[in-house]
Amino acid sequence: MLEGVTWRANPDWAAKLGYSRAALADINRKSIELMLSVRDEFERPGAPMVISANIGPRGDGYQPGALMSAREAEAYHAEQIGVFRDTAADLVSGFTLNYANEAIGIARAAKAAEMPVVISLTVETDGRLPTGQALKDAVHQIDAETDSAPAYYMINCAHPTHFESALLAGEPWITRVRGIRANASKRSHAELEAMTSLDVGDPAELGRQYADLRGRFRHLNVLGGCCGTDLRHVEQICFACEPVG
Repeated sequence: MLEGVTWRANPDWAAKLGYSRAALADINRKSIELMLSVRDEFERPGAPMVISANIGPRGDGYQPGALMSAREAEAYHAEQIGVFRDTAADLVSGFTLNYANEAIGIARAAKAAEMPVVISLTVETDGRLPTGQALKDAVHQIDAETDSAPAYYMINCAHPTHFESALLAGEPWITRVRGIRANASKRSHAELEAMTSLDVGDPAELGRQYADLRGRFRHLNVLGGCCGTDLRHVEQICFACEPVG
C-alpha cells in the first residue's frame, strides 16, 4: 500500500506553519501525485498498488488530550477527506487514533464523501487504547456507530508485545483487523516521548513477531512499520512473512 502525507492541520495549525488552508490542501494533492508517480514506476501485473491518503489525529497520538465528539471529529476531518476525494487516492486511512469518537468521525466523513476508509488504532502496553477502552470494545463501538463503514482496521504505533494478547483467536471481531504497523521499540508511549535518541529495537526479532502473528491470524495482510522502523525492519518483516500463504 502506498501512503500519502499525514496531515493534521486545522486553520490554527496552518497559521503556525505559515501555510494557508489552500496551500495545505495543495500539499495533500501533491502527495497523491507523488504516489501516483511511484505506482506508475513500480506497479507490476498481478501486484496492484493501492494508494492510501493518510490522516492523522487532531491532537497528540500518544495522549487523548481534549476529546472531540463524533460529530465534531466528522466536521473537523471532512475538509481534508474532501480534498483527497477529488484526487486519485483509492482510500483514506486514519492513523494513530487513540479514542473511538475521532475514529467514528473520520469513518462517517469518509462515508459521506463516498471514499473507502481504514481505521488504525493505537494501544498502550496493556493492549488498550490510551483512554483505557479495550481494543475489542473500540472496534465494536466504531462499527456500531458507523454501520461498519471501515473497510478494515489496523493497529499502529505499538509493539506486537503490547497488543498480541488483545487478539484473542476465535472471536469474530478479530477478522476486522487486517493490518499492523508496529513500533520498533517495546517501550511505552510515555517512555518514547521522554527519549532523546531513537530506539530501533531488533529488526530480525520484529520480523519473527510479525510472522508469528500472521501464522495465527492469516487474514493479516497489510504490514508495515511505525516509530523507529526503517528499511531494515521492513526487509525483515518481508523476509519473515513471505513464506506464509
